[in-house]
Parts: sequence; C-alpha cells; structure tokens
Amino acid sequence: MLDYIKNMKFNSYEELMEQFHLDIPENFNFAYDIFDRIAEETPDKTALVWCNDNGGEARYTFGQLKEQCNRTASYLYSVGIRKGDPVMLILKGRYEFWFCILALHKIGAICIPATHLLTEKDIAYRNNAADIKMIITVNEEQVISHVEKAESDSPTLKYKVLVGGSREGWLNFDEGIRNAEPDFIRPTGIEATKNEDILLLYFTSGTTGQPKMVQHNFTYPLGHIVTAKFWQNVKDNGLHYTVADTGWAKAVWGKIYGQWICGSAVFVYDYDKFSPKRMLEVISKYKVTTFCAPPTIYRFLIKEDLSQYDLSSLEYCVVAGEPLNPEVYNQFLKSTGLKLMEAYGQTELTVVLCTFPWMEPKPGSMGKPAPGYDVLLLDEDGNICDTGQEGQIVIRTSKQMPLGMFDGYYRDKEKTKTVWHDDMYFTGDMAWYDEDGYFWFVGRADDVIKSSGYRIGPFEVESALMEHPAVLECAITAVPDEIRGQIVKATVVLAKGYTASDRLAVDLQEHVKKVTAPYKYPRVVVFVDELPKTISGKIRRVEIRERNRT
Repeated sequence: MLDYIKNMKFNSYEELMEQFHLDIPENFNFAYDIFDRIAEETPDKTALVWCNDNGGEARYTFGQLKEQCNRTASYLYSVGIRKGDPVMLILKGRYEFWFCILALHKIGAICIPATHLLTEKDIAYRNNAADIKMIITVNEEQVISHVEKAESDSPTLKYKVLVGGSREGWLNFDEGIRNAEPDFIRPTGIEATKNEDILLLYFTSGTTGQPKMVQHNFTYPLGHIVTAKFWQNVKDNGLHYTVADTGWAKAVWGKIYGQWICGSAVFVYDYDKFSPKRMLEVISKYKVTTFCAPPTIYRFLIKEDLSQYDLSSLEYCVVAGEPLNPEVYNQFLKSTGLKLMEAYGQTELTVVLCTFPWMEPKPGSMGKPAPGYDVLLLDEDGNICDTGQEGQIVIRTSKQMPLGMFDGYYRDKEKTKTVWHDDMYFTGDMAWYDEDGYFWFVGRADDVIKSSGYRIGPFEVESALMEHPAVLECAITAVPDEIRGQIVKATVVLAKGYTASDRLAVDLQEHVKKVTAPYKYPRVVVFVDELPKTISGKIRRVEIRERNRT
C-alpha cells in the first residue's frame, strides 16, 4: 500500500530522520490513489466505525464507503459542482462528512470544513472570501437559520444541501445520493486534478481581524503519514480515535488520511456535549486501540475513576493542541500505564515537533523535529538561539518544502509574506530546547508576559498551578500594571469539592512560589466556572486578555 515510501521500519529517531523518504507521484489524488485502491484490494476491511449519544451506530467497510462516496460525487456533479468549486461542509460528527470530503476530492472541488458554531456574519464572510458555491449542512435549526440569513449577502452561493431531512429551498442530500449512480469515473483532461490544485481551505480562528484562509494542495494527505505512523502509532487493523469536530483541521490529522494509509480504521463519536464518563464508555465498548485528544480532554478524564472502565484495548495515546501539563501526564500514566506522547503542529503545517516511539517522553515537552522540517529558534533580533534560550519557532524552507506545508493564505499574498519570507516561515510560537534536543513550549508570542524586565511563559505557571489538587483548569494571562508593565493573572476552574475564597487564592499563590521561580506567581487570581475555549478545546487566552482591558 505504501509504494510511495522507501522504508517504514526504523529502529531509532536518528534512522527516521536520515532515511524517511517519500516519492510523490504526479497528479496524486488521495480519493483514487489510496482510498479506492484499498477498497478494491480489501473491500471488506473496516474503514469507519461511528456512534452517537442517541443509540445511533454505523460501520462502513472500504467497499461500502466507496459506493457512498461515488454516489455522493455523482450527485454533486449532477447538481453542478465541478473542479475548483468551493464547497463548505458543516457536518459536525456526521458520517456523511466522509462521503462528502472524498466525493469533493474525486471531483476536484475545494473542500472547506467549518464548525457548526458559525454565526450568520461568520458564514457570510466565508461565503464571500472564498466564493463558496455550495453549503452542505446538518439538519439543525440553528445552523440552517444562520445559513439562510447569510444567503442574501452571499451572491456566489447557489446550492444549499441538507443532510438528514428536507426543507423548502434546500436540496435533500439523502434522496440525492440514494438515486445517484454508484460509480464515478476519474475525470481526465482539464477536469483532472494536479498536485498543485487546492484540496482544502481552512479558515483559522483568528485572534485579531478576520480569519485567514489556509490553502493546502493535493499532496497534503501524504504529509500525514508521519502523523499517523510515527506519532499516533496507529496499527494495521486497529481502531484510531482522534477527538475533533470535522470543522477543525485536527479532524483530517486523525480521522482520514494517514490512518487509512497505515491500515487503521477510524472511530467517530458524534456527541453534542462532552462527558468524560461517556467518552470512556465508548472507548471501552468499541475497543479503541490508539487515542488522540487535546489536553483539555485528558484533564477531565483523569478526574474520573479510570479503574471502572475496560481500557485494555488502548495501546497508545497521544496529545496535542496545547502544551501538556506534567501533572496530567503523571496522573494518566499512573492510572493507565500509558505514556502520553506529545506533538506540535499548526493548521498551516503537519506534525513539526514530536515525541516519537523510540523517544522517552519528557512531560511537557513537544519532542524533536519531524522528518522534512528544518526547525530553528530565532530571538527578537533574528539570531539563532542556543540551548535553553527562548525564541520563536521558525521553519527554514530554503533546502526543502516540508510535505504537507500550506501553499500560503488564499488570496492574500501580503498576509503570507508577513509570516513566510526569506525562505523562513514564522509560526508565532515561542519555545526553547534542552541539552537533549527536546523542544519546550513557552507560549504564543502574544501570550508571553513581560513583568519588571522578566519574560514569563504562561505554560510554566499553568503547570505549577495544575499540581495543586484544587485546580481543574487554569489560564495565565497578563494584566497591565503601571509599575511592572504587566503582572500575572490566573483564571482558575476549581476541581470538585473546592470552594472559591480569598484564602484559597493565597494558597495557590504560595504554591506557585514554591514550585517555580517566585517572581512568576500570579498576583491576581480569579475563579470562574469555565474557561473560554475554541471548538477544538484550546483555551482562548485572547478572550481573557480582552476582558482584562475592560
């Protein structure tokens, strides 16, 4: 299956870096060259296992899924979707997402996954920024209403397609694919896809201004071989579960490309409200073998009695999205015997830094550079950082372009130049590396706190707070201060059994002074019921900072 790779068996990180190589075929199309090939060679092999909280369950073999994808491609083509047409998918955890994304790949249309939390204004902006021609969405009144309200301000939008129901003014997806042709012939000539064509567009959750459109081409799926094989460590005939809404780029990191290339089936749990108990139940019931989730999920899982669940099928667990607090790592290891393997990447990239299988994890470290990525740390003056010195993570692209790296921001060359110039891509993330070459996250460049001449990374203070039993979650941000410039503020969610009080706030401050440098302690402590988060589970420190200013 992995014809494009010279070697997939390595005995060390050094071997991986020296010998890993991919031959990129011309006019590569994942839907035909990987997915259809698997379906032809092993039609009865499990591709997708799906469930929801309402008793719904579905299983698809590659053969069955191929037919549904072909019907979807036939239907969308009959409606009028062609190569290069932008189509937005708002499908949450519905299994029809896989029908649609593969169908769009086959047609050569541009797939734009999106979250169901978009408002009327958000949808209108996206429709016009990308000239969206069709929206395919779940049958939920709030989503439908926002799409309909945005329609009058969206001149390029021609088709609205509803999954799981019918509505006036909308095309019926289920009826459409049921009556469509079960075969879809690979386009040739000018309708055939090329490697440089746009496969995916992702709107980033911008912290200032409007979201950027991250553009990936048709070779992008091959970049996730490293993701699946050497980070998530998926198994042939295994079942991999990445916790991610389909509107988030993490979904294609863990729910389709690399996993199928490496032989693993994909598990999808379609839930509306996160429950750690329910998630543990489905992991146990369906015998998930490899698991990937953001730190937010693990923080809640370790608060449950994990001994009450049969997690014997779990062989490997990884974490990404935000830095992992060592306390979470240690508690999960104690309860399961599994070491959480951390990695770092961006929507614009694939796995950049990783704790690979041959490496002993250092709790809180992102690991070492991945194959194809020439990683540097640069200080504020553009000098290369030494061991222990903080700097911005930069990808040097003069020697090679990492496979899976974006082509730039769609229709915005100026914005692209601000982050990618002089053959270097600036991630905007700060880190340092130790004497063993392990990288450690400090924070977004905007998140680093400058107080009385000191530079304080929020992650270190958060990790110190997480060691206190009263803290379930926390976020460290800066508050303006006339004397010190900025001071450290802790926004804290308490664990069960603890009550907010001035005395507890002082206790937390004293705790931080003991476990890290005293000058880093939070001079302001605020207790809240929950932290603002993105749909992907990342803490929105920018929102907390904005509150600090008001």
